[in-house]
Amino acid sequence: MGKYSILPGGTLFTQKRRYSHSEGRSYLPILTRGITKMGTALIYDDEMTKYKLLWVDPACKIEVPERLTVSHETLVRTGLADRCVSVPVREATDAEILLAHSEEYLEAVKKTPYMSLEDLMEFTRQYGDVYFHPNIYHCAKLAAGAALQLVDSVMTGKVRNGMALVRPPGHHSMRSAANGFCVFNNVAIAAQYAKQKYGVQRVLIVDWDIHHGQGVQYCFEDDPSVLYFSWHRYEHQKFWPHLRDSDYDIVGKEKGAGFNINVPWNKVGMENGDYLSVFCHVLLPVAYEFCPDLVLVCAGFDSAIGDPEGEMCATPDVFAHLTHLLMNLAGGKLCAVLEGGYNLTSLVQSVCQTVQTLLGDPVPRPASLKSPCISALESLQCVRSAHKAYWSCLKHAADLPASTISTKRIKLGEGEETTEKGEEEEKVTEEKVWPEPPKRVTPPVCAALVLPDDVACPEGCERFSFSEDLDPLLASKLRESFLRDADDSTAFITVSSFIALTEKMEKNEICSGLALVPDVTKAMTSIVQHVTTVLSNRVLVVCVGDGNVPSHITEDRETLVVQMGSAQTEEQSCKYYIRVCLKKGCSDTSGFTQAVFGLLLPLGYEYDPGLVVLVRMPDSGVSDSLWQQLIGLLQSFALGHTLVVLQEEEKALIGLTASSLLGNPAASLKQLQAPLTEDTEAIEKLRHRLQADWKFLQTTGSSTWIKISFTGDLAKCKELINFTAI
Repeated sequence: MGKYSILPGGTLFTQKRRYSHSEGRSYLPILTRGITKMGTALIYDDEMTKYKLLWVDPACKIEVPERLTVSHETLVRTGLADRCVSVPVREATDAEILLAHSEEYLEAVKKTPYMSLEDLMEFTRQYGDVYFHPNIYHCAKLAAGAALQLVDSVMTGKVRNGMALVRPPGHHSMRSAANGFCVFNNVAIAAQYAKQKYGVQRVLIVDWDIHHGQGVQYCFEDDPSVLYFSWHRYEHQKFWPHLRDSDYDIVGKEKGAGFNINVPWNKVGMENGDYLSVFCHVLLPVAYEFCPDLVLVCAGFDSAIGDPEGEMCATPDVFAHLTHLLMNLAGGKLCAVLEGGYNLTSLVQSVCQTVQTLLGDPVPRPASLKSPCISALESLQCVRSAHKAYWSCLKHAADLPASTISTKRIKLGEGEETTEKGEEEEKVTEEKVWPEPPKRVTPPVCAALVLPDDVACPEGCERFSFSEDLDPLLASKLRESFLRDADDSTAFITVSSFIALTEKMEKNEICSGLALVPDVTKAMTSIVQHVTTVLSNRVLVVCVGDGNVPSHITEDRETLVVQMGSAQTEEQSCKYYIRVCLKKGCSDTSGFTQAVFGLLLPLGYEYDPGLVVLVRMPDSGVSDSLWQQLIGLLQSFALGHTLVVLQEEEKALIGLTASSLLGNPAASLKQLQAPLTEDTEAIEKLRHRLQADWKFLQTTGSSTWIKISFTGDLAKCKELINFTAI
């Protein structure tokens, strides 16, 4: 496992490094017990590469063994595989396969190893866009079994999370039919298995493959214990699998109504900002309200740039962010199972980004982050509107504009038909070129703490102390701005230490930090002034609770301050100081999370800071679990460089804060209640006022909807629809 080792019983040992500013880069490795971070499982077996297409089929030629071999070889070459816990593969049993498939279908597939080539071709023709091989039944059992091994490893606590590199994929396979390269529905089987064997009450399935996983949808469409989220290329039903059931208003049936979320992409070229916007404004608020016990990811990377199927423009590093944003749900129990991905370059890069994030490495700063496009906003508005009746976090969502074009597909004229996948004419598409994701360098120190001598430093963290002379000019400024008593040497050492800590974070020698200080407001001011002027870096300051935030720290636009509390103020929020007033303050978990997902996260992604400073004001009222969730989410930014500032009276919070800075998942928030109406209205009013300056706050495309009459000819209607998707 590289620098981590798991001993019998699942105890993790790590090489702890003692760090002192005066010692430079000299470290003393010692073996230390106590860090709760567990391992990441990697499941792979080259047996699953031993089948391929045996005849000519344009639709299936892209599904090749190299998808697996190249991915695994790269994980080995980069050292990521060695850092993971290797879990052996096993075949799924008949009883396990029957959790999601009919006995008649299973018996039919069992016969394929004994079929001739002609019989295999004939057998294949009864299904859609799939092929069979004498070894595919064995491989399909291994793929499903690998997903179950991953669930076992996570649910028993042997590892925290993991990824299964499997083939064939699974999310298109239905109860009695193979489909879309899929034989058995690996993730659907895994979800049923987790519920049956471990008594899991709620499972979240996130399907970021570019194709709609209709097999998963059909399996759970009436089941409220499974929340299925899928985004997929749709193009008003013109893209495979051409299903009306893939549109945004297919929300589930009977008791499962509201537990099926489809986000249709109606144009190609979606980018990182489109993906992250949907996560912030749809998936995360609903997922936190749902409160899953287990997260399963249909990890299809045909949604990445360069893929011939998806034709999207999201770069591989975005999957680091998508993964990170899911990792605090379900106490960190996350299982990613490979689905699609047919450009071997972007596939491999995306797999590596996902695995590295599961291992706990800091996520990269998002590349090429642009505002969500109009088409994405239209889909976003439609999805939120369709689900507002089912989820309290979306009850304020805008309705669909009347008499306007939406993502709904206009009925084709007489004689027109959709073309099946594989029957389409060969398209010549421009080859996408993108830079390789930047190397993710993990700082040698994960978390450093500035603490008084009489306060113990938690296991896994490093006590940070500054023992060199400060630059005289800087020392003078610090004394002037921070210290009332020039002779207060203890306070001066404290302030100089956390200033030095920010410099080490800026050099990526330390990832995150915590400072226990006499006055959080003065400390915040000193940090911001130093980072923005001396280090020339942008800072996102998040203040939790009521308290004074000096207005001058946002004057140079190098600092964005978001403060959440209860105190009403006559001062209006401006672009760089945003005040979120909640009726019950930060003690109201539902209102607080609504503000985090609807305002804070989108703002953070658009601002892209170089440092995050999280300030907990005295008597903030925020719960321990919510505090930890916030820390985890804020580590999405600035390469994970998060500095937490606590008042010295809050010593009791040091342990749980340090745990979050070390990457340990937060405790569940439980199923959230509906936010207060006053809070919902205040957040929406604020979001509407700010969205002219901050495009990531937009959730509707209504400003660009074009009203048309459908009494005209079909060609004109289509022309206008295509225009609105530009």
